[in-house]
Amino acid sequence: MGADRTVRVSVVEDEALMRAMLERTVAEAPGLRLVHALDSVAAARLTILPGSADVAVLDVNLEDGNGIALGLQLQRADPGLAVMLLSSHDVMGLFTAVQKETTRPWSYLSKRSSFTRDVLVGAIAAAAAGQVVIDPELVRRSEPRAGSEVADLTRAQLQVLRLVAEGLSNDGVSEQLSISPRSVESHLLTIYRRLGLEGADGNRRVSAVLAFLEQTGRTWRR
Repeated sequence: MGADRTVRVSVVEDEALMRAMLERTVAEAPGLRLVHALDSVAAARLTILPGSADVAVLDVNLEDGNGIALGLQLQRADPGLAVMLLSSHDVMGLFTAVQKETTRPWSYLSKRSSFTRDVLVGAIAAAAAGQVVIDPELVRRSEPRAGSEVADLTRAQLQVLRLVAEGLSNDGVSEQLSISPRSVESHLLTIYRRLGLEGADGNRRVSAVLAFLEQTGRTWRR
C-alpha cells in the first residue's frame, strides 16, 4: 500500500461509547477514513464486502457472535483485509493460535490497557502496511519463557524486539532507544538468526513478532 493512500477502516463494536470513540478517532486521523461503524456480527457480514475496507477493527465479544470467527470469515472472503482485534478480556492465547489460520497476520489491542488515540491510529496504519502490532502494555508485561529462543536474546535485542512488536519502525526504535538506525538493523539481523528466521520466506519482521508472542507469557497487575 502506497504511503499516500488513505486507509479505509471498518469498525465493529457493540458498546456504544467505545464505538463512538473509535469512530471519532478514525474520522479525525490523517490518512484514515471510516467506511463502516457497525454494532453486530450480522451487520458486518452484510456490510463489509470484499474490497470495501483495508482494516477491520473488531471487538472480540459481540452480543450476537465472536469477533475472531468474524475476522476469519471476512479475511477468507478478502485475503488482503487486515484485522485488528479489541478485547476487554485476555484473549492472547486465542489470538496467538488463530495466526495459523489467517491469510495475513492480525494485530491486537487490549481495552484493559486504556490505549491512547496515537496507539490506535499507529496500530491501524501499521496493520494496513502488513505489520503485526501488539498492545504496548501487553508487550511490556511479556516475559520470555525459560528455555525459549527469545529467552536467549540479549537485553538490547529483546528491547528492540519489544518495540517492533509495538509496531515501531526502525526509525522509531532508533529514536526510542537513542541508537542509530544501522544499530537497529544489526540487532534485527541477529534476532532473525537467533530465532531461526535468517532464511525464512515471507516477512521476517512479522515472523519475529509472532515468535515473541509464542515464546513469552503475560501477566496483569491486580
